[in-house]
Amino acid sequence: MLRLLLSSTFCFVINVYWWLPKSSTTSPITPVLEGTTVFKAGDDGYMCYRIPALVKAPDGTLLAFAEARRQGCNDFGDVDIVLKASRDNGQTWSAQKLVADNGSMQAGNPAPVFDLTDARYPDGRLFLVYNTGVASEQEVRDGKAIREIWYKTSLDAGLTWSDPVNITPQVSRPNKPNVNPAYAFAEDWRSYANTPGHALQLKRGRLFVAANHSAGPPQPQFRDYRAHAFFSDTHGQTWHLTPDVAYPGSNESTAAELEGGKVLMNIRNQSGDVKRRLMARLTKRGTNWESVTIANDLPDPVCEGSMVSFQRPNGKRILLFCNPNSENKREKLTLRASTDNGRHWTIVREIYAGSSAYSDLVVQQNGQIGVLFERDNYSVITYTALGFV
Repeated sequence: MLRLLLSSTFCFVINVYWWLPKSSTTSPITPVLEGTTVFKAGDDGYMCYRIPALVKAPDGTLLAFAEARRQGCNDFGDVDIVLKASRDNGQTWSAQKLVADNGSMQAGNPAPVFDLTDARYPDGRLFLVYNTGVASEQEVRDGKAIREIWYKTSLDAGLTWSDPVNITPQVSRPNKPNVNPAYAFAEDWRSYANTPGHALQLKRGRLFVAANHSAGPPQPQFRDYRAHAFFSDTHGQTWHLTPDVAYPGSNESTAAELEGGKVLMNIRNQSGDVKRRLMARLTKRGTNWESVTIANDLPDPVCEGSMVSFQRPNGKRILLFCNPNSENKREKLTLRASTDNGRHWTIVREIYAGSSAYSDLVVQQNGQIGVLFERDNYSVITYTALGFV
């Protein structure tokens, strides 16, 4: 019975003044919504669902994406990208829709974002950036295959989609001219992945996608990996790369815009030399990283994490970050907050005490914070929310 209670997922209301000095008063935490299952292993002919991504449409509809894996939870195989929608802040979800597939091979790492600044599309245009692969990550790192980067767009919040557009030559540096003559780069990027989780649109309209890649032959402790990002100032017509993050083993990344227009990337440390997240700050122009630091407040078991910027009622912005609160296991999914642009973090709430891994965050139309996350050894992807009053 105790195990059952600990396995329940709930939504809580937390007073926003929690982030003010400790002398301030706080109201009690009150459950307002029980978590809902969005994707479950075995449903719709897929043995496993992983890599959640979450975005809010202009009308408040929540769109939950995931990798749908037919044979099991292995990263490579017959993997599709699927979508469900919720019009009631996550209490109920639509039937599942296939968004991207690569035949019997891999389509993954969904990174959705709405472009709300293109005058041609006053109701907004949804971008889904994703990767395709025809071999395992190790084979790609060994130079035997390639990962490609694509996007699709939707003008009706995911109901219908455009044909895919290949942006690999703009946002990667592969050396595989036998696959495509445009893939003849001396940098020899091999493995590649977006985010995972949502991409973002900056206040000035720039579309920004956090990413990572490996370059050249495999190195010990995954030191051939580097985090990077790519962006578009032309509503997806052209794309540009940032420099690499100067930390060997920097990997999956999540990003948020800071006050003043700079971007913070919160990064998985695949090398495992320090079981902490990495932080990198990008200049407003996107031409260089000002600093790369180890976030001592953010323990991490070498896993994905998700970050979002949240505006408080007084107009000030805080950063929220979610990841497993452990150095050794993917468990204890925890939400943290930072009031100083990611330099220090404080625990807000443990979301789920048990087995939990990848997640994504969204600010709902009603101001609550939505959390879409993997739990129970990847058997379920659950949605829950935290409200601030």
